[in-house]
Amino acid sequence: MKKRIKNHLSVMILFIFAAVMTLSFSTNTFAKQKNIKPASYRTVTEIHDWGAAITKVIVDLGRPVPKGSVTENTFKVHVVRSDSRLKNPFLEEGDRIVTKAYVSDKKGNPAVHTGKYAVLEMKIGPTVSLGSPLNYDETGTGLNAWIDNKYTITQQKDIATNAGTISGLVVDTYAGGTRELVDDFKTGKGTYNNVTLSYASYTPAKDKAKNPLIIWLHGGGEGGKDATIPLSANKAVNFATEDIQSYFNGAYVLAPQAPTKWMDGFTGQADGTSIYKESLMALIKDYVSKNPDIDPNRIYIGGASNGGYMTMLMIRDYPKYFAAAFPVCEGLNDTLITDTEIKKMKDTPIWFVTAKNDKILPPTINTIPTYDRLIGAKADNVHLTLFDNVHDTTGLYQNADGTPYEYDGHWSWIYVYNNKVETTINRKKTNLMEWMAAQELNK
Repeated sequence: MKKRIKNHLSVMILFIFAAVMTLSFSTNTFAKQKNIKPASYRTVTEIHDWGAAITKVIVDLGRPVPKGSVTENTFKVHVVRSDSRLKNPFLEEGDRIVTKAYVSDKKGNPAVHTGKYAVLEMKIGPTVSLGSPLNYDETGTGLNAWIDNKYTITQQKDIATNAGTISGLVVDTYAGGTRELVDDFKTGKGTYNNVTLSYASYTPAKDKAKNPLIIWLHGGGEGGKDATIPLSANKAVNFATEDIQSYFNGAYVLAPQAPTKWMDGFTGQADGTSIYKESLMALIKDYVSKNPDIDPNRIYIGGASNGGYMTMLMIRDYPKYFAAAFPVCEGLNDTLITDTEIKKMKDTPIWFVTAKNDKILPPTINTIPTYDRLIGAKADNVHLTLFDNVHDTTGLYQNADGTPYEYDGHWSWIYVYNNKVETTINRKKTNLMEWMAAQELNK
């Protein structure tokens, strides 16, 4: 009898053990397979000296994982870039280099203990084209545009969690993205003199004082109907950074966009006229009227290349409207400016910026002779910063020989965006933003 009971107990124990093992196996299998198809990924775009770059992807893991469970080797990040404007839309594809990885919350902030998301930061740089969300259509439209960047994030190593192991994730569903600083601007458009101009604008925090207005005119590759392009194809968003805003105690920023190029004149390109000049002035006045806390005595205008050309036309033809101007690698040939126009321009404070090795718009036929004529006309607040070349100022990028990475000599706007333009005024070292903030029409 005792032997029979013992046998029954043994069978029962084996049955219970088998049931527990089966349940355990099923639970682990469910835990491994539960999140094979996570929701999606999101991108983060930042604007750098050379333009826009997708700096990170934020991956939805489907459930909480512990801090430290994701590393640079956990996922492979592959991207396919294409531009629908082209006859052959495909541009390139390849694997992005993951430089940092960590568990985060939904916004991408590093997790304290656990998080449902993984942030994968990726290598960027002036020569890393795989990271660019823009494309410059050099042989077609001659314009920049946002393009399609299709990412596939494939899991390479298991992620261990208290609820089981996550493995085999393949994430290729895009759930949107953020564009840092760009998203702080509003966009709009207006029609003036039968010409429709798009624009982006930044509004400072409201206070009881009037605020100045900085107008920035884009280069030749940023025309069109998407006003975020002039902010992103180079670093114009920097006018909204805390650093530059601090010089003005908060400034409005207006970035108008030409449908084509500001240089388009009535008889040809860069002929000393612009088909957009009167419409641009109407837009500016309209914007000022709709923002009554803009100080009309502190309206500043600047632009690069194509926009530098337009800046020169605006201070030439509206000499008492702008408190200061900062034309950068400007394209108005000096031979197109009369002595009478020089006399009209000389009373506007102007700070020219360009580089000696600019081959696109050589300063020897544009900026330098015009500056010399203004000085000869006894302009008392006109300055020129002439760089030898244009190189990286961040210390992050180098040439093969270890010297700072050198950009195209035409790109002197990089120094302006980073406020690296300086001179000595009244025996005091002064930067461009500091000088500009001090200019007033009726001072």
